[in-house]
Amino acid sequence: MDTTATAQVERWQRFRTNRSKALATRHGWLTLTSFQWLESRPAGVELAPGLWSTDGTTATLTAAAQDGLTLVETGEPVDGTITASLANEESLMWVQFGGADGQQVVVELAMRADRYAIRTRDSGSPVLTEFDGVPTFDYNADLVIEAAYEAYPEPVAIPIGTANPLVDGVHYSVGEVVFRLPGIDHEYRLHAEEEKLGALTITFHDETNGESTDEWRKVSTPRPRVDAAGKASVVLDFNRAINYPSAFTPYGTCPMPVKGNSLDAKIEAGEKQPLLAD
Repeated sequence: MDTTATAQVERWQRFRTNRSKALATRHGWLTLTSFQWLESRPAGVELAPGLWSTDGTTATLTAAAQDGLTLVETGEPVDGTITASLANEESLMWVQFGGADGQQVVVELAMRADRYAIRTRDSGSPVLTEFDGVPTFDYNADLVIEAAYEAYPEPVAIPIGTANPLVDGVHYSVGEVVFRLPGIDHEYRLHAEEEKLGALTITFHDETNGESTDEWRKVSTPRPRVDAAGKASVVLDFNRAINYPSAFTPYGTCPMPVKGNSLDAKIEAGEKQPLLAD
């Protein structure tokens, strides 16, 4: 292996190490244990104390001191009624309880599809405690692709589904990534969303889905580069394709690919289907 190839593999291995650390945070995506819609009347929920409700605009929680709930932000005990309001797609790590430090479980308040829901995040979940990394394909230099990027004049909002059939989503496409794959004679065009600092994220299907990989994955690129002629390009490194949280938990609301973001090829690079604890 030459020096350049060795450096590429080493960078990928650092990426994989950081990815595993990010997944294994105490109340991260590996700790979700429920997703529950709030009702209009105060009622108990599974896996968390207190009475929960919403009037559609505000979420309300009523609990007594003996329930052991405290606010995540301040640690202040919940003894009585508290409220919170979110915009659609926002989330709030709201209250916590349990364990020796009173912080084993965090209850996340979320607004999805203009409805309030809660998700419990339990740091004792075996999905987290037995996590040993995500299986991946071996590094494949042939799937580091130089792609053209064709930006739209303005972002285009495209309705999409999500991992939760009761939650619709929107993909804000800022342009298309255009490329060819080795050994295939036709061109691909995939919609991209813009992330922080101009990076792009492409959510896609391919023919490994449902076999060696989850139902869909995503891959991010650095900010597009523009040459002297004004043409933009990105490096599309499928070795950095990762799973959405919904691959690890049934309680995600992760976006599906835009219609047409499907590759009639096996992308044998990046993350495989996770091996989850029973």
